[in-house]
Amino acid sequence: MTNFIVLLLIAIYVYTLVSIISVLLLENRNPAKSLSWVLVLLFIPIIGLFFYLVFGQNLRKKKLISKKSIRRLTNRPVASFDISKLNPSLIDNNQLNLIKMLYKNSEAAGYAFNKIEILSNGESTFDAVFEAIRNAKDHIHIEFFIFADDKISNQLRELLILKSNEGVEVRMIYDYWGSFDLSKRYLKSLRDAGVHVQSFLPFRFRIHFSSSKINYRNHRKLVIIDGNIGFTGGLNVADRYIYGDTLGRWRDTFISIQGAAVHGLQLLFLVDWYFVERKILDNPRYFPEPEKFDDNLVQIVSSGPDSDWEAIMQGIASAIMSATKYVYIHSPYYMPTDVLSTCIEMAALSGVDVRLMIPIKSDSKFSYASTSSFLGQALEAGVRIFRYQNGFLHSKAIVIDDFISIVGSCNIDERSFSQNFEANAFIYEKKTALKLKKLFMKDIENCEELTLEVWTNRKRRQKLKESFARLFSPLM
Repeated sequence: MTNFIVLLLIAIYVYTLVSIISVLLLENRNPAKSLSWVLVLLFIPIIGLFFYLVFGQNLRKKKLISKKSIRRLTNRPVASFDISKLNPSLIDNNQLNLIKMLYKNSEAAGYAFNKIEILSNGESTFDAVFEAIRNAKDHIHIEFFIFADDKISNQLRELLILKSNEGVEVRMIYDYWGSFDLSKRYLKSLRDAGVHVQSFLPFRFRIHFSSSKINYRNHRKLVIIDGNIGFTGGLNVADRYIYGDTLGRWRDTFISIQGAAVHGLQLLFLVDWYFVERKILDNPRYFPEPEKFDDNLVQIVSSGPDSDWEAIMQGIASAIMSATKYVYIHSPYYMPTDVLSTCIEMAALSGVDVRLMIPIKSDSKFSYASTSSFLGQALEAGVRIFRYQNGFLHSKAIVIDDFISIVGSCNIDERSFSQNFEANAFIYEKKTALKLKKLFMKDIENCEELTLEVWTNRKRRQKLKESFARLFSPLM
């Protein structure tokens, strides 16, 4: 009898495994990603099955957030641009094609005449954000992946409570897993003061995991004050950006925006708010008439399981292929898709000055090992790789040809491109590009350049470790 039960359980397990692999193959995902999951399922019995049910299912087609239907119900911003009115002396055909593509693949409207400020460290970022919050008169909308329950985060908490008590409408979204360490006391004090606080995709244990969404996280960083000034970029709300941690001080990039593009940030926040509270906020006061500043254009591009396309990845790839002079990339992790790695290598092979800056040490040893496995082919193509040594480089910023700047929350990896909810600003302006270029050159002073010879001669044991980690890069 015991043997029969064991055989029955084995048969059920094998049937379940074969069924899942069949479904996985029929989804026609990226072959590398599908193969990675097949290997996990075959070589890590039971545990691999659990991990697939929790983390591996593809819910993109189920539309976690029906963005298009929400936008039909909300008052769309009136400040978006007309492509036909773009200054032809500023936008060439390749850049125009990029703008059109981002509008089609993510409904990223363009916004003209903005004022952009680059914030390159924790002090300048939190000073600017806190000052804007202090000056808020009507509403504060704030959304981060991580709110750490530490000194800087509690300063923000006290400020939000103060503004709420003054009658300012305050809404806050935090990612459930990213901000898992937030205390009940922290959240209760905000709610008691009238702050509207919601978590994004909290995990609720169920007996079955057929629709588990734990693998889909909101990695966006958005702050909108009174609909007049907005912020986005790569920072989270944590002390490490000011005081450092075991990796040193974290170097990151944020931007402040005034002008029409704030409408793009606002619209994205309201879409996310609908998802967490199922309440549409369509009051026209969230979209005040914007001031006009510099002669530029900004697109706020979002991507994630709510989009049909990997919009940010496509945008970065298209921007790189438009380059004729240089491409400078900041990224804490470098595990590019085949499309993006091909674009980067083709640009370098064609004579474009391509430089990639990554940290010399990382907060994730496994991700760092995987990143290292991608560097050889890039070096062979002529990409110059710099490893940042003055703390941890967490910046996600790209500057191209003194004109295109890309700043946001999206890392160069599969998770950011397809599984996380991300937001990046695509900025078309010489002034902003020159500022980012200058910052990149300043950061190089704190880097060591990795040569192909050094990379090739690393220990065999290290190579095997990196190659093994790379197998799981589509899953990270």
